[in-house]
Amino acid sequence: MEQRPSRRRGPGGTRSSRARGRYGEAAAEAYLREHGYRILARNLHLRYAEIDLLALERETLCFVEVRLRTSDRYGTAEESIDARKRRRLVRAAAAVMAQSRLPRYRSVRFDVVCVRPDSSGPRVRLIRDAFRPGE
Repeated sequence: MEQRPSRRRGPGGTRSSRARGRYGEAAAEAYLREHGYRILARNLHLRYAEIDLLALERETLCFVEVRLRTSDRYGTAEESIDARKRRRLVRAAAAVMAQSRLPRYRSVRFDVVCVRPDSSGPRVRLIRDAFRPGE
């Protein structure tokens, strides 16, 4: 009997990139809630980009990008957010603020949540104010 090569499973034992994305976003959301953030929206699909999480920390509106990495083989999670991705996120954030019924916030920032699956549960790291428009 021929043995098939085993397929490497992602976090939560799944092979689907969509399922891995949900896993990372759920871990990020739980982490943010534990640290005082209020989640306003998830997976905002816009023409330019997708906003993974829209959250409020005190009086600051946060556009949160979630990055899941199982290894640093192709770079770290934060390195994967290049200038092109930052521009897209900034444009998407501007569109959300222009077309939504959100109140005006004194402060807006872009946070990145890095998630790494681990046998004891996801390891999560928050980078507040990870980048600014124009960087």
